[in-house]
Amino acid sequence: MSTHAYIKLVPASKKKTITLEEVKELLYSYQEMTKKTGEQLGWGYENAAFPYQIVESADGKGQWFYLQGTSNRYQTIIIGVGQEQNENEETSFIQVTLPNGATHGDKGKANEFCKFLAKKLEGELHLFNGRVMYYYKR
Repeated sequence: MSTHAYIKLVPASKKKTITLEEVKELLYSYQEMTKKTGEQLGWGYENAAFPYQIVESADGKGQWFYLQGTSNRYQTIIIGVGQEQNENEETSFIQVTLPNGATHGDKGKANEFCKFLAKKLEGELHLFNGRVMYYYKR
């Protein structure tokens, strides 16, 4: 059974809405950051930190994309954006889904990516286990 985590953009967040392209840009910045860390350490840390390729299918154009694992420890993580209606206002969110075939490595990396995105956007992170982490000033 697939599981989901959400990064909700609350009124105190840096942004009120987010697009799929902006999420991709944040993931590219994550890759660049880990590449620089790898250069400082003297080994290819970026391949260990982000063992995925970003793949966009025709089905999810503008709504979702998936991260395809580049080694046998990692399979797939699906990332999408959306909005929900709450008491007179719309809240944007990023949904991270682990499909049925996801590995423990996928779950660990998905948690890492969720925390990175929530910290960058100062959002409210609803983890796979149901717990909530607040990255915005309250």
